Order: sequence, then C-alpha cells, then structure tokens
Amino acid sequence: MQQDIQTVTAFLGDTSLLSGSRIIVRQRLEERYPGDLGAILVFDDVTGKPVDLNYWDAATTAPAPSVGRPRLGVKAREVTLLPRHWDWLAEQPGGASAALRRLVEAASRAPGDGRKRKDAAYHFMSHMCGNLPGYEEALRALYRDDSAAFDSLIAEWPDDVRDHIRRLIAG
Repeated sequence: MQQDIQTVTAFLGDTSLLSGSRIIVRQRLEERYPGDLGAILVFDDVTGKPVDLNYWDAATTAPAPSVGRPRLGVKAREVTLLPRHWDWLAEQPGGASAALRRLVEAASRAPGDGRKRKDAAYHFMSHMCGNLPGYEEALRALYRDDSAAFDSLIAEWPDDVRDHIRRLIAG
C-alpha cells in the first residue's frame, strides 16, 4: 500500500527555496546551505504550519522491519449501523473494517474542505506576513470569502509568499 508523502516548502526570508518531501528538502538544504540553516523556515504544504526537519540528525533511519503483521494502532470500537449498511459492508472486498477504513480515508482526503485550506493559509501567513501591509485585513477577507479584497490586499506582497498562500488556499 502506498503511503502519502508529506510535502513541505522552505523559505529564506520572503524567497521560496524549494518544495518536496521532507527528506528531499532536508537533504537539498543541507547541501546548498551548510551551516546556515537557522534562518530557513520550512512549512507543511497541507497545514501551513512550520515544521522541524531535524537537520542535525541526518543519521536517523527508519526502524528495521519486524517479523509478522505490522502494528497499525488499530482500535476496536463499536459502530452502530442499520442492517442494510451491514449488508453493504459485508459485500465489500476485505470486509466491513477494510471498507470503513477506505471510506474514512477517502472522506478525509476529499477536496472541498475550504476551512482547512483557509486555516493552512492562516498558519503560514501568521509566521510570514504579520509585518506586511494589510495583513489583518487580508485575514478577514480570507475568512469571509472575499477573494477580490484578499487578492487586492496581498497584491504587493513578495511574489513567492503570495504564490505560496494561493497554493495553500487552492489545496
């Protein structure tokens, strides 16, 4: 089963340096900016929150695979459904539990969750844009879905910052 790869974007001041998986970004930053990583900020591309790439722990490796079924942190809990729901679940490949997990995963990844995207833009903006002109007004416009006002307020902001905000909002 393929797992989602968390992507991040690194900034030095108002300039976007690179985007990609956490591992690739960390490696490239270490190659390009040896000893000068303190001024670089890295943000999660989904949440907009800053992340720590553990630059100084490059020797960290994944744990050795263990024998047997992997521990997935599965918790057994009771679910109450109508009989027709149980019948439908029983017909699904992998059984009821697998079908429920697939449904939950699909719903959690579904596009259209505007609030999460706005929150991601807010988190990024709170770290990168607090001193920029129109910051508070831009946040208000963002949350009231006034895209014309929002675009106008961030129009003069640094290009890379403005473009990243738009990518976060777009998802």
